[in-house]
Amino acid sequence: MLIEHGEGTLRDATLANITAAAKLGSVHALVAGEGGETRSAAESAARVEGVEKVLLAADPAYAQMLAENVAALIVPLMAEYDALVCNASSNGKNIAPRVAALLDVMQISDVISVEGERTFTRPIYAGNAIATVESADHKLVLTVRATAFEKAAAEGGSAAVEEIGGPGEQGLSQFIGRQETASERPDLSSAGVVVSGGRALKDAETFDKLITPLADKLHAAIGASRAAVDAGYISNDHQVGQTGKIVAPGLYVAVGISGAIQHLAGMKESKLIVAINKDADAPIFQVADIGLVADLFEAVPELTSKL
Repeated sequence: MLIEHGEGTLRDATLANITAAAKLGSVHALVAGEGGETRSAAESAARVEGVEKVLLAADPAYAQMLAENVAALIVPLMAEYDALVCNASSNGKNIAPRVAALLDVMQISDVISVEGERTFTRPIYAGNAIATVESADHKLVLTVRATAFEKAAAEGGSAAVEEIGGPGEQGLSQFIGRQETASERPDLSSAGVVVSGGRALKDAETFDKLITPLADKLHAAIGASRAAVDAGYISNDHQVGQTGKIVAPGLYVAVGISGAIQHLAGMKESKLIVAINKDADAPIFQVADIGLVADLFEAVPELTSKL
């Protein structure tokens, strides 16, 4: 499986993906990148329970995980493996399709359960139906929805780390730059608590005035519906939904979100869903565990003050 890492540590989703990969057999983890941070990530991967071997590809060509370079590294390795497991993240969705095309196999996307050696389930129609898929290809290429699997223990393993070479720079693409939003809040995709706001919050100033204090009290990440993002209330890296981030926190608070099917697809696996909306017929109440029919401009400040 392909390990996602940053600043020498494993991404949270990686631990869940290891659990998924272990259902298919022995797990060999591929860590690609450059510098000491990549080696630190490889050593962290070696300590994860369930990992039997770590392959370390240290080369400047893999520093930015460009799909063209990483796929060229993975494809020759697949001669010795039956399956490639990637996270259903931006990186995974970028790299896995290219690997599948080069191997001439069908990719299976957004796997949420492993039913057998070649049988999987995945959501379709924005999560309103679950498809069971059986592959007849000679190799499996999967992207896994990390929120659907328990995280493997980060300690307890003692896998060997083996350095490998690769074809290096392919010259097919070039890294120009990266823009990231720095935040002291938990990462939205892996946060235990998420507070999300919708279009009903009227504008960016009101969104910040009501949602931020509530999120501060709950030590939560801040999310938003696509309508709120499109209206400019908050940047699109906060978008939850089919075209945004898939989240499954212990607590999800939806404020002024009607519950369009695209939004529900991104958060309905949350353990406890609390919805605040003045429309009693809003679709969000169909998935909410706790629903409050009230004016959010009165209810949210009152809730925040009592926490």
